[in-house]
Amino acid sequence: MAYSLRSFRASDLYTLNLTNLDPLTENYDIRFYMQYLATWPSLFICAIDPSDNIIGYIMGKIEEDPLTHSFSPHYLPWHGHITALTVAPHYRRCGVARKLCLALERECNAQNAWFLDLFVRASNDTAINIYRGIGYSIYRRVVDYYNDDPTGRGPGEDAFDMRKSLKRDKDGKHVRKNGENFHVMPEDVYR
Repeated sequence: MAYSLRSFRASDLYTLNLTNLDPLTENYDIRFYMQYLATWPSLFICAIDPSDNIIGYIMGKIEEDPLTHSFSPHYLPWHGHITALTVAPHYRRCGVARKLCLALERECNAQNAWFLDLFVRASNDTAINIYRGIGYSIYRRVVDYYNDDPTGRGPGEDAFDMRKSLKRDKDGKHVRKNGENFHVMPEDVYR
């Protein structure tokens, strides 16, 4: 299947149905998408078919914790983060997700990030295997990260914080082996 990549445009928000009408895709309000587009335009990339229909996209950002948190074992230096990655169902298993991830990786390397990270449900074996196939490893398990119980009383599902070292992290100091056994709570991730 033929497709290409390009920067996401504000008008694309009206054409996400092929990708967002899927139970595995997180949907956000328009302000959230616009914030990413305005703040990190080079990190919001879409895949399009020959008719310019969006068949997938990746939303990323560059961030770091404030230096006041640098004493914490959970401190995050300058790094890229994949906020959302989705591909329309009929374009899955065609390499679109891989190509989008590699495009975001290039952009994060250009901004001198240490690593690229993402969060994925611990039960989402398909996504975990895709990420492992392009060089990501599990850095830590975030206990009860996803809380799908609308009452907030039920247990949440764990997430894996997966990372890939970028060019700046030549020694791999921001990745670890056996990260699935390193448990943290959501408050350790977001302060």
